[in-house]
Amino acid sequence: MEKRNERIEVMNHLAVNMDDIVNKYLIPIDTNWQPSDFLPDASKETFFDEVKELQQAARELPYDYWAVLIGDMITEEALPTYESSIMVVQGVDMVHEPEGWARWTRAWTAEENRHGDLLNKYVYLSGRVNMKAVETSTQYLIADGFDIKTDDDPYKTFVYTSFQELATNISHRRTASLAKKHGNNSLSKMCAMIAADEMRHHKAYKSFITSIFEIDPSEMMIAFADMMKQKIVMPAHFLREMNGEKSGVYGHFSDAAQRLGVYTGKDYIEITELLLKDWNIATMTGLSGPAAKAQDYLMRLPERLTRLTDRIKVPELEYKFSWIN
Repeated sequence: MEKRNERIEVMNHLAVNMDDIVNKYLIPIDTNWQPSDFLPDASKETFFDEVKELQQAARELPYDYWAVLIGDMITEEALPTYESSIMVVQGVDMVHEPEGWARWTRAWTAEENRHGDLLNKYVYLSGRVNMKAVETSTQYLIADGFDIKTDDDPYKTFVYTSFQELATNISHRRTASLAKKHGNNSLSKMCAMIAADEMRHHKAYKSFITSIFEIDPSEMMIAFADMMKQKIVMPAHFLREMNGEKSGVYGHFSDAAQRLGVYTGKDYIEITELLLKDWNIATMTGLSGPAAKAQDYLMRLPERLTRLTDRIKVPELEYKFSWIN
């Protein structure tokens, strides 16, 4: 109970600056991009010609690319799970403090919501996708939830989001580059815009952890190490297809991403190294005994992960997803 109260006190202290946080890391709604900015306009006579052009460009994208793009889209569409998981974190109080961390969570969710909307409309118009199968996987992912091992701990939750937002940025940034390589400039721009949002969100969550380290360094260090010991799982780790088992298709989605170089084990290591550097883990002093042990574990982690990653072999054969026509 004492630890819980201390975390709530820290969160309340940080929430005093909520106006500054929102203004720094989120874009005003009236000036932000919306999915319709990048898609054919059904109210115009040119709509069907634009859809044909979109579909022609979509035919040039390889099979694994579609697997990754759809998997990314389903991940984005499972936003209700991510919002609800943050709303129950210690220090987030929608009822009594709606303008505190609950305000951030709502506003962050509102920006993220555009991502799934945009990708969903694109894959629907592309003509390459079995939308019933995709929609079934999406409903399953939301219904199944996820298990990211953060409990209701804000320190662990913000470690997870700091890591995951950067991982998502990398994935969308690389799907943008690959789309451009295949001559699909419109899709490239869509993915790049989403990636830019994810980078801003990563910087926000990373700054929250930086502030917590300044106030409660030992507990923050222990929480960081605890999260890394159990591995940062991807939010779509329960991904499945129609009539499939929970998590049954996630491995195939991950394999496709690794074959394309969209998100790899090396990226996981590089994100870890970046967070260690940005949070000044190596030079932090004045820690408790358990926190010093956690610090030592964290500094040894990249080398250990590198040894493990070097042993992993990605299957070369493509899996036949029900999502792709």
